[in-house]
Amino acid sequence: SRYEAESLSQHGFGLMWAGARATFGANKGKICFETKITKYLDVSHLPSDEPTPNVARVGFSTEETSMQLGEEPLSYGYGGTGKISVDCKFKDYGEPFAEGDVILGMADLDSDPVRLSFAKNGRHLGTAFEIPRETLKGRALFPHVLSKNCAFQCNFGQLAEPWFKPPDSSYTFIGCVPLDERIRGTVGPKKKSECEMIMMCGLPGCGKTTWANEYTAKFPERKYNILGTNNIIDKMKVMGLPRKRNYSGRWDVLIEKSTKCLNKLLELSSKTPRNYILDQTNVYPSAQRRKMRPFEGFKRRAVVIVPTDEEFIRRCQKREKEEGKDVPDIAVLEMKANFVMPEQGNLFDEVIFTELPREEAEPLVKK
Repeated sequence: SRYEAESLSQHGFGLMWAGARATFGANKGKICFETKITKYLDVSHLPSDEPTPNVARVGFSTEETSMQLGEEPLSYGYGGTGKISVDCKFKDYGEPFAEGDVILGMADLDSDPVRLSFAKNGRHLGTAFEIPRETLKGRALFPHVLSKNCAFQCNFGQLAEPWFKPPDSSYTFIGCVPLDERIRGTVGPKKKSECEMIMMCGLPGCGKTTWANEYTAKFPERKYNILGTNNIIDKMKVMGLPRKRNYSGRWDVLIEKSTKCLNKLLELSSKTPRNYILDQTNVYPSAQRRKMRPFEGFKRRAVVIVPTDEEFIRRCQKREKEEGKDVPDIAVLEMKANFVMPEQGNLFDEVIFTELPREEAEPLVKK
């Protein structure tokens, strides 16, 4: 029906948040939508000390933000823990909500400041956010739901009757707003031939993630999905804090779970027309072939990052200082010994060297 969904919950996916944003938003008027938490998914495989294993956030965001509702600017969420958040700043609001509850999100886009509020099972909980109009700069706000191990259903006005009568009759369900007064989100590609898969290639710490993030920000209209274990772990935040600060188990086990999640996401992605960036080392030719073959029909590009030795050491030291050391030196040396530069041909339509050119990069890697 496209009005209901549930997040993947098996294996490592049970630790991850998954988000969905409505196809239409608005930048004027008073709009609303309902979200019903229809079911808590099975989490018996998760550690017993996992905080809030079943939880959701409901709210509004601008289109250029990520799916992590409430964890960046212009992304406003009300969570089942009884807290609201924007830009990873959490504060108490209303009360907790759970399986079976219905949350109404309301946006008064005509007021200054713009006011966002929520109701639980028909009872108004008060103003949650006040946003100066100049902050939005005319951008539309879109209904947005973020879920961790929950199934949910949204009512944008397609139901004959709402689950609960809105406490303020001046609000209109977003689906009932005239089409010419709504803002359509970016329409995704329909065919694989319209999409691209960019495979990053480079040793740990060389700058792949930085390049992927900067490239994604440079072309927001392409809606790149970054696939990688770092990105997966970033979606495992606890109250907006990185999982690494809130994890009592073995980190290598979590990395292993994340890798299994990534393999599943690669399988799903190869069947779904979107633009992707695969943010892994990908130095082994066998890995390059295995990961790229399912994306036949996409435009496939390899982006190779080989900085000078001095710059590589500087970047690795910076990363270790900020994030700790995740990859042992022996593993990096093994990757370097087996690093094969991708070639343009059957597997890749294009190979791009972002720093040292191929004729300088190849002898440096072989040293």
